[in-house]
Amino acid sequence: MCMNNPGEPLKLVSGERVYLMPGIHSSLQVTIVEQFGPRYTAGAAVLLLGDVINKFVIFERQRLERLGVPVTLSSMLADIILYQEEKNWLYLIKVGTALRFMSHRRKQELEKLLERCTAEIVYVSVFPNFAAYQRYAMHVAWGSHVWIAEIPEHMIHYNGNLFLIE
Repeated sequence: MCMNNPGEPLKLVSGERVYLMPGIHSSLQVTIVEQFGPRYTAGAAVLLLGDVINKFVIFERQRLERLGVPVTLSSMLADIILYQEEKNWLYLIKVGTALRFMSHRRKQELEKLLERCTAEIVYVSVFPNFAAYQRYAMHVAWGSHVWIAEIPEHMIHYNGNLFLIE
């Protein structure tokens, strides 16, 4: 996809380039695909990537359907969906800006929506920096994960009554 003002360039694993509208949300999406993806979801395919203006920049409808994901609700599921086929893990990633993260309520809604999904679901909130994360840390859902772009070598895992930082 190419526009007159290309905006944020995103290079996919395939080498293909897509362009997102300029802004912090898009910059974070580029960082997720280009840094988080290779580090934590090696070899994963981008099945969904939404943009502010162009609803779906990437939308692998048939692959999502085969996994039991309700495609009519895809835009409500996540900002980015990555699928790691060898592990059969589906990563639902929310870009943590302006109250957009994996909250307790949101995770419960997604669990219900995805009850027919055949892949193991990994819920991830991504924040641009530690300060943004701190604003919402107490509201992040247990059983989900947090990645902070400014410290890409670490993940925070909200497991049960404690959380772990790798």
